[in-house]
Amino acid sequence: MNAPDPNAVRRGRRQLLLLAALFFVPLAVAFWMYYGPTGWRPSGDASKGDLVDPARPLAALALTTPDGTQTSPDFLRGKWSMVYVGDGLCDDRCRKALYLTRQSRIALNKDMDRVQRVFLVTGRCCDRGFLAQEHPDLVVARVDDDASAALLEPFPTYGGVPLADAGRIFIVDPLGNLLMSYAPTAPDKALLTDMKKLLRLSHIG
Repeated sequence: MNAPDPNAVRRGRRQLLLLAALFFVPLAVAFWMYYGPTGWRPSGDASKGDLVDPARPLAALALTTPDGTQTSPDFLRGKWSMVYVGDGLCDDRCRKALYLTRQSRIALNKDMDRVQRVFLVTGRCCDRGFLAQEHPDLVVARVDDDASAALLEPFPTYGGVPLADAGRIFIVDPLGNLLMSYAPTAPDKALLTDMKKLLRLSHIG
């Protein structure tokens, strides 16, 4: 039996290494971009919202819903979350924000099941008729006592405006990390644009 040609063996090894590199290098780059020391860091025109830098982990807490049941402690994990924080009576700005999260999620098409919408109610819970009619898929949870309000501690405030009055939408990743924030003055498509980028880069959630 003839011994294998050393040159052929080397060529075979190089081809195998090249194939492995073509498969693993993009995964490694995406992993580093998302989980590396700087996390996902779009800059300039790459992102439309305000980065929460560094990303802030949120506590795993079971919260009370408007009908008195409890959420799972991990309700902000497993999916991407578009989170609105505000008063339960939901003024016009609140209604516009909830509408924006609904339409943005629908526009994600095949990826919409990777994303949930969450309304964290800081007080006067709730206009249940409006929420049931306009937002039946919305996760509504109360953060109106000291224990539940601990969930809000990592949320940033801007310009000295209390979180409950800021009218901001936040993005939370499937690991429960607070990533981005959108002011009421942000362009309507900003949330959708950034969500699409995050879903494209990430294979979690």
